[in-house]
This record gives sequence, structure tokens and C-alpha cells, in this order.
Amino acid sequence: MLTPAKDTPLERTIMYIKGGSARRIGEKLNYKFPVWQRGFSDHRIRDGEDYATHLEYIEQNPVKRRLLGIANEYPWSSASKQFRLDDPPQGLKPLSLLPRIGTAEAVP
Repeated sequence: MLTPAKDTPLERTIMYIKGGSARRIGEKLNYKFPVWQRGFSDHRIRDGEDYATHLEYIEQNPVKRRLLGIANEYPWSSASKQFRLDDPPQGLKPLSLLPRIGTAEAVP
């Protein structure tokens, strides 16, 4: 989960992350195949509950892939508490304050 700088488009931010890390991984481990899948998904966080839901989803990915039993055992995860995370974006409204009408949840 990330928030790009105001003067850097999201696409360029992803390009830097994927390109730079793929190059270094390839050099270090002598990989000749793609490290990342093509494309990416973006989702604007709507409120505090949405933020918590997406953070939990991300932290559970190593568990879903059966790399370990619980998320906080994965050393490269925010769930491990080894990294200081930025505070959630300011201005997110609690779900209880949002109207219950409007666009369906499945629409990005």
C-alpha cells in the first residue's frame, strides 16, 4: 500500500519500484526471468475500515501462499512490526459516517 508523491504519477512510482527491485534481484540472484507480473491494481482507500481491510489483506498474502503459519513471522511484512509504517492518510472517515447509498462496493 502506498501513496505516491504529489508530483509523481502512480504509474511512474510503480515503474520505479518494480524496475529497480527486479534489476537488483536479477543481479543478486542471477535471475533471467520476470520477477513481477505485468500491470498492477490500484484502489483508492475510502475510509478507516477500508484501510484496515486492505492492510490485513496484504499482510495475509504470505500466509495464503503457505510461506508460514502467521503473518507476523514473515520478516519482510509490515505485520512483523520490524518496519515503521507511515500513519494512515488523514481525513479518512469512519465507515459509520458514510452514507449507505451510492456506488456498489465492487466498483474500483
